[in-house]
Amino acid sequence: MPRPADRTPWRRSLRLAVAFLSTIPAALPAQNYVLDLPLDSPHATVTQDVALATFSVDYHRPGVNGRVLWGGLVPWDSVWRAGANENTVFAATSAFTFGGTALPAGRYGVFMIPGRREWTVILSRMSTAWGAFSYDRAEDALRVAAVPKAAEFTERLQYAFEAPTADGVTLTMHWEKVAVSVPITIDRGAVVLDSLRSQLRTLPRFWGSAWEEASAWALNNTSNIDLAEVWADTAVALAPGFGSYNLKATILDRRGRTAEADSLRQAHLASATEAQLNAYGYQLLNQNRNAEGLAVFIRNTQEHPDSWNVWDSLGEAYAALGDKAKAVTNYRKALALTSDPVQKKRIEGILAGLK
Repeated sequence: MPRPADRTPWRRSLRLAVAFLSTIPAALPAQNYVLDLPLDSPHATVTQDVALATFSVDYHRPGVNGRVLWGGLVPWDSVWRAGANENTVFAATSAFTFGGTALPAGRYGVFMIPGRREWTVILSRMSTAWGAFSYDRAEDALRVAAVPKAAEFTERLQYAFEAPTADGVTLTMHWEKVAVSVPITIDRGAVVLDSLRSQLRTLPRFWGSAWEEASAWALNNTSNIDLAEVWADTAVALAPGFGSYNLKATILDRRGRTAEADSLRQAHLASATEAQLNAYGYQLLNQNRNAEGLAVFIRNTQEHPDSWNVWDSLGEAYAALGDKAKAVTNYRKALALTSDPVQKKRIEGILAGLK
């Protein structure tokens, strides 16, 4: 017969719970469980696009915390993990040069050897180690020398991509009062052309506008005129119109076949849109073919008389040719047709300058 106390509901529930919990340790595997807690050196990433290449650094940010860093926490002339915890990792999506040395795209572990006057920055093929404890020089992809610079105090280590240009950027490590920088460059033309080749293998390949855009980029930014012409020919085949024919003609111009280029343009000028005629007029002005450019702008006003933009462009053409009276006449027509306050203010300023 049970004791009277056992008939109390909460006591009976407590006894069952204790009995259940006593079975858990035997059922679980013998191992340690690691919980997510704030890190003393928080994780960070920084990225930078250069043309169509992407560079990144994945790292942890230790703090100074009042310690002596250089020659103290971080010994002189010894390999340092260039961060905290796992490898600091530099990644590149395209081939690049690091401090002047060429490397293929990939992921690289970052290590440094601090010196009193010169540092060594290392990119290692090992990017998954913990710190520098297993560092092996045989795994170095490169070593470059860098001169440390005095800098404003930075409490937590920081990597930054600085001074980006069309074909490069500088990677700088800031910590305490030291900055160490290494220049990074790419072959912009090669990177973009490789990307365009890949893009034209996918869905955009079915639209002539994609081939036209790729051809124009290659023509204006590289010396690969043969590739530009192949892509222009594909644009013409997929989307025959003044835009693609004018691009083909521009390539013929570059090859010195000017008469053939002009004949091709004239044969397809009737298919040009207002925007294409306008762009062609400016193209001729930029080539100092002013009379021909003026004729194209006049034609555009005849075909699109209700567009303020065509009168504005014709006014600009006359102004470029020194005919202020006709420039004023056409700018006034543009002013009367536009309802855009920004354009009104701009045109009024031009007219004031032509008085």
